[in-house]
Amino acid sequence: MASFVEELWSSVFTPGPTPTLLIATNVSFAALQLILFALLLATHSLHFVALSIISAGLWYSINWFAAEVRAAQLAQEAEKKDPALDRNKDSVEGDSDTETETFNKPSAIATGSASLSSSGGDSSGYGSTDSEWEKVEDNKA
Repeated sequence: MASFVEELWSSVFTPGPTPTLLIATNVSFAALQLILFALLLATHSLHFVALSIISAGLWYSINWFAAEVRAAQLAQEAEKKDPALDRNKDSVEGDSDTETETFNKPSAIATGSASLSSSGGDSSGYGSTDSEWEKVEDNKA
């Protein structure tokens, strides 16, 4: 029991879903469901049915998310081991479920008379540069 608690404590600081953390999560939700069922039997209140449904949905979504994170980690590890598996080289835009937005394309607002140019190192998606301030200063002079 002490080693499980130690593993649980260290898994909190480990990125991704660890088996110890998933076991603790599933045991906690199972215990919650048992308590809600016992309270339903004791009080005959439909509130415990609603709480049980909400708890079951959360339990399912946590396990689904953990599976998705694990699948993404495995794909990332496989990509690191075999560079030929790079999906970005052969994929067509809009073809993948895991699309990422790029800010390199000019938007409808930016294509007007006040077009924005991107600074070289800024990856935040904000396209304003100091050259626009120079234009403003030149107009004042």
